[in-house]
Amino acid sequence: MTTEKDLNPMNVIKPLNISPKDLNESQPLTTFEMGKLWATYMGNSMSSQILSYFLQHCDDEAIKALLENGLALSKDFIERIEVFFNKDHFPMPTGFTKNDVNLGAPRLYADEFYAHYLKYAAKAGISLYAVAVPLMMREDIREFFVYCNQCTTVLLGQINNVLMDKKLIAKPPIIPTPEGITKIQKQSFLNGFMGDVRHLQALEIIHLYDNIENNTTSKALLLGFYQIVQDEKIKTLFKRGLEMTDRAVKQYMEKLHHEHMQAPSYLDHLVTTNTYPPFSDRIMLFHKVDMFAMKIRAFGNSMAVTARRDIDMLYARTLMNIGLFVNDGTNLLIEKGWLESPPIACERV
Repeated sequence: MTTEKDLNPMNVIKPLNISPKDLNESQPLTTFEMGKLWATYMGNSMSSQILSYFLQHCDDEAIKALLENGLALSKDFIERIEVFFNKDHFPMPTGFTKNDVNLGAPRLYADEFYAHYLKYAAKAGISLYAVAVPLMMREDIREFFVYCNQCTTVLLGQINNVLMDKKLIAKPPIIPTPEGITKIQKQSFLNGFMGDVRHLQALEIIHLYDNIENNTTSKALLLGFYQIVQDEKIKTLFKRGLEMTDRAVKQYMEKLHHEHMQAPSYLDHLVTTNTYPPFSDRIMLFHKVDMFAMKIRAFGNSMAVTARRDIDMLYARTLMNIGLFVNDGTNLLIEKGWLESPPIACERV
């Protein structure tokens, strides 16, 4: 059995008594640190408002505990970033406030949806924190992002345990254990549209499954937003996002079903018929632009491990559509004066 001591990296890695003197806590924030702290602040200020509303309408005790843990982490991360910003005289972002949520609005989603949403949001958070860690030179801020990563990983473990215990998630597909090492002998390994098309390999299955899971959650969230959004331009954009996401999910499901593998199910039935808005148009538009932008990284990771050309083509088409959606959504945020700028380099010429 693996023990906590076994999983301590310092059992393997020898400590070094070296700390760069020109990059300690007394030094100003670097570009990397400003950018990642700012993005983390914005994302968690949004999450804290969304989760606060979800907690007003949750009856399941286990899922309620997940929401409370998620909210506690968001608030904790925000408070820690505020310390960094105040110490370095960095202007505090406005982010999102209680003005962006109506806690008294009727229920918009069923309890089960909250667990799927938390997994969707936590995966996006980890992708941000994991990328930040190797870029941080100041030890205090690097340790902060390591902390964010560890906390979110623990939360994700709790979410998966609840989803599995309540049978709210499809079990990952099973393939045979290899009998030995096999070398790829033919270029047909890359085929996808014609000729001898092989079965899916493990990494392709993982990412198809993961992208379906992410996008079924994204679609249900967007369906709820579509019902309650007030601005017609944003409503039109959300409808486009719904159609685009549904089309992509069906195409990815088809690849798994062709191999007789189970795929995650749609979550649309977890959206209520409520049309009274609990969220401001501003936070909903920012949320979908931000999360669709996160999908670009997810699909890029998928393409990196996919060898079959037909699947690569699906991802490339999805990436193009997502890029256009994010661009149009960003233009709407700018048009309405809702978009805060990240830190920008000074003009030198």
